[in-house]
Amino acid sequence: MAPSAHLRPARPDEAAQLSALALRSKAHWGYDEAFMAACVAELTLHPSEVVRRRTTVAESTGDGAGRILGLVTLEGAPPVGELGLMFVDPDAIGLGVGRLLFEHLREAARAAGFRAVGWSADPNAVPFYEAMGGRHVGVTPSGSIPGRALPLMELRL
Repeated sequence: MAPSAHLRPARPDEAAQLSALALRSKAHWGYDEAFMAACVAELTLHPSEVVRRRTTVAESTGDGAGRILGLVTLEGAPPVGELGLMFVDPDAIGLGVGRLLFEHLREAARAAGFRAVGWSADPNAVPFYEAMGGRHVGVTPSGSIPGRALPLMELRL
């Protein structure tokens, strides 16, 4: 059952809250403390980056109205963009928030003139991205863990 949520641009003053959400979401997959510590820098969103990275949040409108349930960033310049961050609060995983954010990403990318969007994916998220139309097109080095390779995904628009 999808929660009642709407999308809106993130505000710079929410950067710390969004970074904490990204880390909670990543930790949901059972990564150990050392792994999570290595991810902090890559998953930290700074106030000065929120607008530039086209950050959008899904915010609850029903019970708990105003709670941020997830975030997505659309980065780069046409013709090829990047899905930089996409995370859903663990309590909202499986409730349609990810789909809402990804569909927004797709439409925002089209409207901005992108022909494709690429991203490195957590291996646990690949089935979701494939269900949303993303294709696994290769591998890319992790930005946090030396020697770790991540699935490289692409969405043609």
